[in-house]
Amino acid sequence: MKTCFVKAFLLWLLLSTPMLFAQAPDGIWQGYDGEWRHVSQQLIALAEATPAGKFAWRPAAGVRSTSEVYMHIAMANFYLLSVTGPKMPAGLKEDAEKTVTSKAEVIDWLKRSLDAVKESHLAVKPNDLERKVHIADRDATVDGIYLRIIVHADEHMGQLIAYARMTGVVPPWSKN
Repeated sequence: MKTCFVKAFLLWLLLSTPMLFAQAPDGIWQGYDGEWRHVSQQLIALAEATPAGKFAWRPAAGVRSTSEVYMHIAMANFYLLSVTGPKMPAGLKEDAEKTVTSKAEVIDWLKRSLDAVKESHLAVKPNDLERKVHIADRDATVDGIYLRIIVHADEHMGQLIAYARMTGVVPPWSKN
């Protein structure tokens, strides 16, 4: 009987393993580009799920509002990319974090910045990742800049999830 149970369990494990891996969110465990795709999809999904009226919400005076966090991400993406070579977009003003506040405009800038990172990283040659760049009074590599971009996006994703939860917005990927 014990042998029969073990065989049945092993058969179940063998048959269910592909389904477990097939259910992993898009991009997970697929290197930088896959992880970037994953965080980009989540940022956009959360922004789109947040009602327009919640974009002005902030947890306390002097703390970034929801729209300011999204614009901070967008501006940082473009700025950090500019350190590696691509130019800042002409229409992005220095004070955009404070002045771009409508849901539609914020999501447009966010998407543009996420796409710019994706396209730039896909185009960079492997040997160019080790190229030295200068930022904040120190030397770094192009690879280091891309790592900072994704870590920064993930850091603020956590902040935006907390904002969403505090305002009654459930992140779309956690509704299951």
